[in-house]
Amino acid sequence: MLDAHQLNVFLVAAETLNFTKAAQKLHMSQPSVSQHIQTLERNFNTKLFDRAGRSLQLTDAGLLLVPLSRDLIKQSILIEEAMASLQGEVFGHIIVGCSTTPGKYVLPHLLANFHRKYPKVNFTCLVSSQGNAIKRLCDGEIHFALSSHIGDHCSETEFIKFMCDEIILIAPPDHPWAEKQAICLDELFEADFILREDGSGTYLSVQDALANRDVDIRQLRTLLTLGNSEAIALSVQEGLGVGFVSNTVVEKLCREKVVTIDVEGLNICRDIHIGRNTSSSITNAQSAFWEFITKLSIPLSGSDLFL
Repeated sequence: MLDAHQLNVFLVAAETLNFTKAAQKLHMSQPSVSQHIQTLERNFNTKLFDRAGRSLQLTDAGLLLVPLSRDLIKQSILIEEAMASLQGEVFGHIIVGCSTTPGKYVLPHLLANFHRKYPKVNFTCLVSSQGNAIKRLCDGEIHFALSSHIGDHCSETEFIKFMCDEIILIAPPDHPWAEKQAICLDELFEADFILREDGSGTYLSVQDALANRDVDIRQLRTLLTLGNSEAIALSVQEGLGVGFVSNTVVEKLCREKVVTIDVEGLNICRDIHIGRNTSSSITNAQSAFWEFITKLSIPLSGSDLFL
């Protein structure tokens, strides 16, 4: 008889290709992970991993077992949740993929509110690039994805807009712009900028807004490129330059230590969407979460979310 828990251990080991890392993710001991894998190999009478020192690789049998195990575990979850629903309870496990800023500043508040209503549902949040989150959603590896730029997502997914995240220009308190009520677009070329990396949600939103005013973002004098908005806010606070960041980040991190600069005719609002995969069976927990999100999709502003 196949054991769903053993198959889940195998899946995590297959993703990490490292029994120690798999044990850490599963909150198990490394010998226990090895024992589960050995039991599966004895049951199937075949090797699932090739071991060369500390290096692991999936065998052909292991590669075949990955999608089959994933399907069986999904069915196991559906069975458990269906049985629990007979008692009027919603419980289960939901996996959400998202980019950095939504993962740090949007999801925690969102999930806290949901958890108060459905305390028996637990979550795993996977923070990665927006493109990777949408790909994993299309592949059925995650249940929901948050993204500001959804692009040409696959036909198996649907997205709704549920909040607007304002992107603002901030400067150190002693910056020459700090005394002005607003600056014109041409003045942007006079400052040293600290920007997010090309391809990030913040960068794309700023790029699009500037392009609508016939300004190429590459014309800005970029002093520093950083991989997260918190680092930009802290760098601006230290006086290195000016930068565009989410207003949510500023409110949570450094509102009293930077100044907001208005740029005439430039308003940047990054729409945050949440999507789900519609090709596979949906669990009660996933259905409850989608209904919860749909009721929020007014859409909210970033500040509304934290009221």
